Amino acid sequence: MNDNVWILLAELLVVILAIFMGTRTSGIGLGVWGLVGVAVLIFVFGEAPGNAPVDAVFIVITVITAASVMQAAGGIDWMVSVAAKAIRKRPRSVVFLAPAMSFLFTVGAGTGNIFYPLLPVIYDVSYQQRIRPERALSVSAVASQVGILCSPVSAATASMVVLLAPQGFDLGKLLLIMWPASIVGLFLAALVMLKHGKELEDDPEFQKRLAAHQVDAPQEDAHEQKLPKTAVLSASLFLAGVAVIVFCGLFSNLLPVIGTNDAGDPIHLSVTTVIEVTMGVIAALIFVFCKVKAADVPKQSTFPAGIVGAIALFGIAWLANTFVAANTQLIVDGLGSMVSGSSAFVGALLFALALFVVAMLTTSQSSATNAIVPIGLTIGLPAHLIAGLWPSAMGMYTLPANGSQVATVAFDRTGTTKMGKFVFDHSFQLPNLVYVFSAIIVGVAISFLLG
Repeated sequence: MNDNVWILLAELLVVILAIFMGTRTSGIGLGVWGLVGVAVLIFVFGEAPGNAPVDAVFIVITVITAASVMQAAGGIDWMVSVAAKAIRKRPRSVVFLAPAMSFLFTVGAGTGNIFYPLLPVIYDVSYQQRIRPERALSVSAVASQVGILCSPVSAATASMVVLLAPQGFDLGKLLLIMWPASIVGLFLAALVMLKHGKELEDDPEFQKRLAAHQVDAPQEDAHEQKLPKTAVLSASLFLAGVAVIVFCGLFSNLLPVIGTNDAGDPIHLSVTTVIEVTMGVIAALIFVFCKVKAADVPKQSTFPAGIVGAIALFGIAWLANTFVAANTQLIVDGLGSMVSGSSAFVGALLFALALFVVAMLTTSQSSATNAIVPIGLTIGLPAHLIAGLWPSAMGMYTLPANGSQVATVAFDRTGTTKMGKFVFDHSFQLPNLVYVFSAIIVGVAISFLLG
C-alpha cells in the first residue's frame, strides 16, 4: 500500500476512536470527542476542516424549540394521548406505526430532517405504554433515511434518475422497485425489533436512571390526564408546520427564487431553510395564541435532550465531514478499481459492497450514489439491477455518525437507545442490516421482472 492509503487508514482509526470515546462518555461527550477528532485531523494530519454541520444543528435547535414550546402548552401530551388511544388495544403496533410515519414524512419532504419533530412523540408514546423506546425509535430512524431512497423529491433519487436515464430507466421504474423493497425491508426490521432487548422494567440502565430521578416513571392512565385548553391548539399549529414542510418538499418549484446557477437556471430556497424558518414561526405562533411563558420552555423534558443532541451532532458530523473531504477521491478510486476488474456476478456483489462501504464512510446516500453508480454502469451492470441493489446505500448507518442517530439517542431518556460501547454495536445496526439484506433481495427480484 502507498503512503496515501496508510494515511487514510490512520485517519479512519482516529474517527473510530473518537466515536468510541464519545459513546463511552455519552451525551454531550459524543460531540466533545468528535471535536477532539477534528483537532487531530487538522493539527496532526494537516487536513483542511470539512464543512461544519451548521444547517443540521440549526434544524435540531429550531425543531426542539418549537417542540418544547408545544410541550409547555400541553401539545405533546395531547398527541401522545391520541396515539395511545389508537394503539392501546395493540400496544406493540407503535413499533410498526412510528417507522411508517417517519418513512412517509421523509418521502413527502425529500429530507430525513423531517424526522426530528417526530422524535419526542415516538419516545413518549413508547414510554407511556411501557414499551422499550429503542424498539420504535431505532427502526423509525432507519425508516427516516430509507424514505430518501423512495422520495421523488430527494437529492439522492434525483442523482440516481440522472445517472440511469441514459439507459432508459426512469423515475417510475426506480420507485416501482424501491417502494416494495423498502416496505418489506422496514416491516421485517420492525418485526425483528418487536422483542429486541429487555423489557423496560427489566432494563438495568433504565432502572438506574429511574432510581437517580433522571427520568420520571411512566404515568398510569396518562391518556386520561386532564390537559390544558391550549394542548389541542398547540399540537395543531405544530402539525400544520410539519404539513407546510412536507408540501414545500413535494412542490419545491413553488419556493422563492433566491438566485441563478451558472447555467442561468433559477435556484429555489432550500427545504432545509424552510424547516428552520417554519419551526421558528410555529414556536412564535404557539407563544402568542397559547400564552406560553418563555421561562417555562427550557424546563420541558424535550429541550435539554434536543440541546444535547445538537452538540453531539455538531462534533461527530464535523469529524465525519472532515474525514470525507480529505479522502473521498482515494475511497472512490480504491473501491472503484475493485468493482471494475470483476466478472458480472462478482461485479454485482462488489458493487453492492462498494456502495455500502462508501455510504458508510461518507454517511451520505447521495455521495455514495454519485461515486459508485457510474462505476457499476461502466462495468456493464444493467440499470434495473443497479436499482435493485440501491438499498445498500443504507450503509450510511453502519457507523453512529449520522445526525438522526445522534438525535434519536439523545431523545431517549431511558437510555435504551444506545450509540454502543464499541462503535459498531449501536441500536441502529440490527434494524438497518435487516432492512439492507431483505430490501436487496426483494429489489433484485423485482428488477429482474422489470428487466
